Parts: sequence; structure tokens; C-alpha cells
Amino acid sequence: MGLPRVLEVEAMDTPEEAIAYDTMDHSLANRAFVEDLLAARPDPGWIVDLGAGTLQIPVLLCQRFPGCQVLAVDLAWWMLRVGCSRVEEAGLSGRIVPCRADAKCLPLPTGRFRTVVSNSLLHHLPEPEFALREAWRITAPGGLLFFRDLFRPEDEATIHALVAQYAPGADPRQQQMFADSFRASLTVEEVRILAEELGIPPEAVYLSSDRHWTLCVRKPK
Repeated sequence: MGLPRVLEVEAMDTPEEAIAYDTMDHSLANRAFVEDLLAARPDPGWIVDLGAGTLQIPVLLCQRFPGCQVLAVDLAWWMLRVGCSRVEEAGLSGRIVPCRADAKCLPLPTGRFRTVVSNSLLHHLPEPEFALREAWRITAPGGLLFFRDLFRPEDEATIHALVAQYAPGADPRQQQMFADSFRASLTVEEVRILAEELGIPPEAVYLSSDRHWTLCVRKPK
């Protein structure tokens, strides 16, 4: 049967939560996300990053992709505040624009953006289909949708092994956050069902690591 989904908080919006998240070592996963996104050949120009957190990926993306600007969307004010300091230190304030908004109901025009991305957003949402639907809505015809998140393992033993492997230097609170994220995540089949409801072929959703699924697809013109 596998593990049931156990929801976690939707927006980590206290200074303590934002700092705890930001000081975890996400470098390996972030680099892989950016490398794989660039391999999918996003168009130059504006990229919308949903659930941008403390803006680690927007900074890395702008450093690797000179032709882009990033609209960094997150519901958590403290996440964006911590992230803005990172952006300023990187000298990227002119290319990364923070936007506090709910990914389930975006104040953005339909079909306007050539690239819409997200890393580790959907597992925070009780009804992730709304955010996926909004992301698809704002993606331009011919544009790229690139989502990645953790997938929910079959058992608790696997969760503990993954936390031990990928967060060995984290403090107990951070390790608990990581484990809770696995429990709140979707399975690949659950994501495929959500994607198919939008007309996205199931093969666009695939396992991309021992702990991640990826959705990579271009919207039909």
C-alpha cells in the first residue's frame, strides 16, 4: 500500500523556519535542477519560479544563464526576505524580482511566460493540482514547464535512509523538516494523474533521481 500522504505546513513563514531552510545544504539538488533545466533549452527572457523560497535557485540560474531574468514567487514573506539578501550579495537585484503571491491563484496573465519552473513546491500544498493548473495557465504556447519535487517513498525505513544520506550534517530540526517533506510528497503516479487532467502526457513525468520526480513538457502551440 505504501505510506499515506501526511501534510506539512504550506508556507514556512517565520524567521526561524526561513533561516533553518536556507542554511541546509541544498547545493547538490539545486545544481542538478539548474543543469537539467538548461538541458531542456529554456528560452531567454523571463522565467517564473514558483515556490522560490530563499531564492537559491534563481541566483544560481541567473549565474548560469545570462539571458534570463527571474520572477521569484513565494507565499512566505520571510523566505523572500532572506532570499533578497542573497540576491543583493550576488549582485543580481536587477535580474531577480521577488513576488509574494499564492501559486494556487497567481496574479499573472494567461499564456505570457515562455518558461515556468518550480522546485519542491507541490509537496507543501494540500491540493497541489491548483498550483499545477495555474503554472500551466501562465505558460505560453510552445513554452516550457519544468517542475521537480521529492517523491513519497514506500516506507519509513527509506525516508530515514535518505535523510541520513543527504542531510548527515543537518541539525535534528532540519532533518525532521526533510523527513516531513518526504511524507508530504506525491508519488510519481499521483503527479501523472494531475498532469493528465491538464492534457499533459504521463510520460512527461518521470523519476529523475533516487528521491525526485520531474515534469518536463512544452505546451502545445
